[in-house]
Amino acid sequence: MTNTFRGTYTVMVTAFDADGKLDLDAQARFTDWQVREGIHGLIPLGSTGEFLSLTPDERRAVAKCVIDTVAGRVPVLVGAGAEWTDEVIDNVAMAEELGADGTMIIPPFYSTPTWDELIGHFGRIGEAATKPIMIYNNPATANVDLTPPLVAELSRLPQIDYIKESTMDVTRIRDILEMCDGRMTVFGGIMGFESFVEGAEGWVAVGSNIMPAALARLFTLTADAQDYAAARALYADILPIIRLVAGHRYVSGSKAALNLIGQPMGAPRAPRLPLPASEMAEVTNALETVGLLPRDAA
Repeated sequence: MTNTFRGTYTVMVTAFDADGKLDLDAQARFTDWQVREGIHGLIPLGSTGEFLSLTPDERRAVAKCVIDTVAGRVPVLVGAGAEWTDEVIDNVAMAEELGADGTMIIPPFYSTPTWDELIGHFGRIGEAATKPIMIYNNPATANVDLTPPLVAELSRLPQIDYIKESTMDVTRIRDILEMCDGRMTVFGGIMGFESFVEGAEGWVAVGSNIMPAALARLFTLTADAQDYAAARALYADILPIIRLVAGHRYVSGSKAALNLIGQPMGAPRAPRLPLPASEMAEVTNALETVGLLPRDAA
């Protein structure tokens, strides 16, 4: 198969105004900034985009805003996950209608589907889709683990061509590539640099909300130039941001940092809370360490 998608893709935060409503002007500005900074692709409506806290009309508005603002400059994969198979199919149809280049789909995250149910679920979705699908393995949030043998079976389904592998075990990338025999392209989720070394063709990154140029360059240095010494040095430089938005701070930490560097995207929606004041010093320190804030910034 041809790797239409590769590189560092930002799983985007969603912009809200002071009243907690969508701020599509801010979303468009942020989208354009990401592209101008050199990001390789964008993914709105993922977990970092708080898709579960948006209405269907809001999800459509965010997808349309990002797709229209990008205007074909980089690929856009729209998050289309839901618990009900029919709803996922509707989400995929919406994304494709708006001009998305593909979709990213987490498995049903409450019902803990069996192997056969997952094959049936993604099979129906793939048959209905006309654009590539990136399945998303995150056992910590989906309550189901897309293991390499299962991924090999899923890779035989129509349009199931990509996977975001978000466990800490990068040897899974090796196993997926071996078992799928060219049918599946792997993107790292949590482990970017390490995933590239194992053969991943991309990275769905949270930290690139804050540092799109640097995280895109990490892919280029590792996967394209294979300059591992330079890549490792860059990785060490940007680790403070990767660590900042890990764990529970993937939304609140990203938004707090963006507010400080002049890319305000508002606060998270309930039940998420803004980052507490007790953790803001860590945000400031991380931004200072990577050079995004002067050392005397308060």
